[in-house]
Amino acid sequence: MATCYVTGKKTVFGNKRSHALNATRRTWKSNLQTVRIKDENGKIIKVKVSARALKKNNLERV
Repeated sequence: MATCYVTGKKTVFGNKRSHALNATRRTWKSNLQTVRIKDENGKIIKVKVSARALKKNNLERV
């Protein structure tokens, strides 16, 4: 399953509830983007990062 490299966010599961309170299974997917970054060793790697983590600009993108 796709997981954010920075925050650890991943797909969440739950129920969709209608007005009559009928329950149907559904998923909420996080907004993951594939980016190239430099890791702590200076090596370039491709990782999936959530859009919120990208906004914070705490990653060194390549």
